[in-house]
Amino acid sequence: MGQENVVYFAEKEEGLVNLLCELGMKRNVAKVLVVLAKTPKVTSRAIVQGTDLRYLEVVAVMQYLKKQGWIKSQESKATSKGRPVKIYELAKPIAEIVNSIEKEKIKKANDQLQLIQKLRNCIS
Repeated sequence: MGQENVVYFAEKEEGLVNLLCELGMKRNVAKVLVVLAKTPKVTSRAIVQGTDLRYLEVVAVMQYLKKQGWIKSQESKATSKGRPVKIYELAKPIAEIVNSIEKEKIKKANDQLQLIQKLRNCIS
């Protein structure tokens, strides 16, 4: 892949991570998501370097993000002997991912309100 783009966290990226965490996202997931939003295509190695996460933590996050349908990957042919390198990118624009987070939060809030209403009906 040649020169890898590594996103290092500045104040803006930390702010995005903190907002995602306040919405209930795990910090590791938020960090990787911010890197993917800032870089069109990135390897797990570049994610490890930019986020200060361990490789196994990044692998676990990638599995979660793939399960959510938020990322896709492809293999790059190795330029020398060795394993092909996986390259990750967002499967959807970050705005769509934010929309799906919003829908999930609205659904959870509505479920909680329904439970409160049931509770009120039971004690009336």
